[in-house]
Amino acid sequence: MQTEMGSEGSRVVVPRNFRLLEELERGEKGIGNGTVSYGMDDADDVYMQSWTGTIIGPPNVELSTALDGLSLTKINIGMGIIHGLYSIKAVLFLDPMQTVHEGRIYQLKLFCDKYYPDNPPSVRFQTRINMTCVNQETGVVEPSLFPMLANWQREYTMEDILTQLKKEMTSPQNCKLAQPPEGMDILDSECCVIRPSLSWIAAGNEEARVDQKGLVLRCCIL
Repeated sequence: MQTEMGSEGSRVVVPRNFRLLEELERGEKGIGNGTVSYGMDDADDVYMQSWTGTIIGPPNVELSTALDGLSLTKINIGMGIIHGLYSIKAVLFLDPMQTVHEGRIYQLKLFCDKYYPDNPPSVRFQTRINMTCVNQETGVVEPSLFPMLANWQREYTMEDILTQLKKEMTSPQNCKLAQPPEGMDILDSECCVIRPSLSWIAAGNEEARVDQKGLVLRCCIL
């Protein structure tokens, strides 16, 4: 343990590995209602660097239901005024908050380098998603466009990042954006990109390419 001195006295600084062990334990126990989760990619990784996170897209919410149970003594409706105590749900007709992300499953990669948690992890969507803070080509969450990463504090966790990204999906600038086909990964849209380093084998109107790992990908030439 390290101790830092500040204007308000000393505080204990939890070492990186202890902090990540705490996060791992919490991730294994499950978070909230299960719509956000994360875990290590390799249990043998002593540096605990590479993690996978999952977000289940937020559901549509009836705003009237969310406000149900509150009451007002005076409610303006049109040109008239209703006095007394009324349930908001009973007197207001509110449009539901629609989101294109409902029920979708998004996978992300988080990488915690040796400076974590003093510095934020790098965060990248593996599943294609259209969000204002995500690079559409790489899936990287841009720190300059995502305040939690831009204004990182040591107390923040990977759980906080995933939870905030889920919240961003319901924001006005993101909840209506057109999305790629469900379940498409970043690499799926690159399967027909031709790279000079690949060897090609022609067969009629089909061509198979073989990368250096021996993976064969086929493209149909129309």
